[in-house]
Amino acid sequence: MNYLWGGMIFIGILYGAITGNLSAVSEAVINSSKEAVTLCIAISGVTAMWVGIMRIAENAGLIEQITEKIQPLLQFLYPGIPRDHPANRHIATNMIANVLGLGWAAAPAGLLTMESLKELNDEQCQRLGTGKNRGPGIASREMCTFLIVNISSLQLIPVNMIAFRSQYGSANPTAIVGPAILATTASTFIGILYAKVMSKKYN
Repeated sequence: MNYLWGGMIFIGILYGAITGNLSAVSEAVINSSKEAVTLCIAISGVTAMWVGIMRIAENAGLIEQITEKIQPLLQFLYPGIPRDHPANRHIATNMIANVLGLGWAAAPAGLLTMESLKELNDEQCQRLGTGKNRGPGIASREMCTFLIVNISSLQLIPVNMIAFRSQYGSANPTAIVGPAILATTASTFIGILYAKVMSKKYN
């Protein structure tokens, strides 16, 4: 990514110099920097509020209750995770944050999930041994499924997108909600279907 973004910046500056528009490039850099700071301030407020709500829910025990309620769904998606394993709570937290459209809030729970799944994978490898599709250095089916579900990410309230649209003067920032639900529902369904098919194939 560093090379990609660095290359794009270099090409833009080089093209501006060749075409004699270097002053326009400099002006765009200054204006974009101001805009980026303004956008970060706007997003930080929205993110702080929802992350705070997530923390309150966690401290109040709501995350534990939700984890228990969606246990059948977790067992369907991740049959290799024991019912009482800490990974279930991290996955539930990640799913809730993603449903609310809080990618930044979902990231810490996602990292904790992958750490827990790695530990579980290592334990299972020690107990069951390694194989072609299982080993300490090989991502488990649960890891792959979690990554797919996390990326496809069903969103009922795309908070970040609403904040972006509001910041850039959209007349109806929440108009994105309907299309976002349809798009992410389709992507999540296809992602889960793909994960299950591949899990059967390499079982």
